[in-house]
Amino acid sequence: MVQTAESVSFKTAPEDPLLGLWRKRYRGGQPPAGIEWNETIETLLSHRTVRSYLPQPLPNGAIELAVSAAQSAPSSSNLQAWNVIAVEDPALKSRLNILAGNQRHIEQAPLLLVWLADLSRLRHVAMGRHLTSDGLDYLESFLLGALDAALAAQNAVVAFESLGLGACYIGAIRNHPEKVAAELGLPPEVFAVFGMTVGVPDPRVATGVKPRLPQRAVLHRNRYTATEPADLQAYDRTLRAFQTEQAMPSIDWSEQAGKRIATAQALNNRDRLRQALTTLGFTLK
Repeated sequence: MVQTAESVSFKTAPEDPLLGLWRKRYRGGQPPAGIEWNETIETLLSHRTVRSYLPQPLPNGAIELAVSAAQSAPSSSNLQAWNVIAVEDPALKSRLNILAGNQRHIEQAPLLLVWLADLSRLRHVAMGRHLTSDGLDYLESFLLGALDAALAAQNAVVAFESLGLGACYIGAIRNHPEKVAAELGLPPEVFAVFGMTVGVPDPRVATGVKPRLPQRAVLHRNRYTATEPADLQAYDRTLRAFQTEQAMPSIDWSEQAGKRIATAQALNNRDRLRQALTTLGFTLK
């Protein structure tokens, strides 16, 4: 069969998936040579915070699968000094939302996870073996629990996103630590590090991949180097363009970050965190 000009279709080469993801995250540049796309990299680089959810439950088994991913994260000395509470009861979630500043996505999400740094379990393990547990009285142990919880939670986010779900971290769960502990029945030496909403993303609310600082601002070779002012100015422009695309209020990143740390009041009650931790039973030597 002789093909005419009309019957011949010319196809352009598809864009490298990794290149597309890279340019969304950095708004330009090239991924490192020799690295090929895979589904894990796609899930990670496609991350976006989701604050709008459909009114439907999570698929059966999604929580358990995410927790298995969380438990697959590294744990310092395998102490596993963390727990997570799945809050699905609407009344409890509503009370926690009040403590977290009445955020619409907490009310809307079918699931709120509260991630905990837990030294209580280790204290009881030592007691059961008739051992001392003086090491738990130091700041290092609290930091260990908080880091373990964060590593576990991020693994869970990746698992949820691989299932097509969306999530949003809730730092405001630390606004009133004692009241959150009372709502959740936390024993001494257990602290709610952050919350996390999870749900099916509402496709009517477009959420873009938020650009990050250029790698040269965060990746250092052998020795720390200060971020160049020009890089910060360029990132301010990049983020403003993203805000315009997303119909968000326009503000430079450097101004927003500066205001967030300007005063104790800007911490939204978290300036009294050491006092709250002492009240919750942590010694923090």
